[in-house]
Amino acid sequence: MRKEECFYLGKIAKKFSFKGEVLAYLDTDEPELYENLESVFIECNKHLVPFFIEKSSLHKNDFLRIRFEDMNTEEDADAIMGNAIYLPLNMLPKLTGNKFYFHEVIGFEIEDQRLGIFGKIAAVNDSTAQPLFEVLNGEVEMLIPMIDHFLVKIDRENKKVIMNLPEGLVEMYL
Repeated sequence: MRKEECFYLGKIAKKFSFKGEVLAYLDTDEPELYENLESVFIECNKHLVPFFIEKSSLHKNDFLRIRFEDMNTEEDADAIMGNAIYLPLNMLPKLTGNKFYFHEVIGFEIEDQRLGIFGKIAAVNDSTAQPLFEVLNGEVEMLIPMIDHFLVKIDRENKKVIMNLPEGLVEMYL
C-alpha cells in the first residue's frame, strides 16, 4: 500500500502494558468510527507495513488501546513507538454538502461567482493558521484562503469548488 492511497489516522503514542499493548492517538473528531478495526498500516522506515489487531478499545476519548497480533513484549511495542498510523482512503467516512477532505478537491476547478473559473486546485496548504487552496492558472500560482464564508458549494459531480471571493483577491495575481 502506498502512502498516497492512504490517510493519516494518528500515531502510536505510548506503551500501555508490559505485554506489548499500545495507546494510539487518533487525529479525528470521531474516534469511535475506528474502534473495531481489523488492521492498520504503520509507517516503519518510510514504508507502510500492515499490522493486524487482536483487540482494541477506546481509551480516554482520543486514544485507542490496541493489542496487535504477534506483539507480546515491551520491546515489540518500543519498535513502533511514535510511528504514524494510516488507513486506506476508502475507509474514510463519506462527506456531503460543503464538507470535504483536502485530498478530495485536488484537481477540481475553482470558480468565483463573479469571475467564473479561474484555475485548478493543485494542492492544499494546511501548514498555515488559515488553510489555503494552491490554485494554478497557467504558470501563475494563487493562494486562496479556505474560509467557510467564501465557500458557496462543493460540486463533486462537476469537480468544482464554487466560491464568492472578495473583489481584487484573484485579480491581484493576474
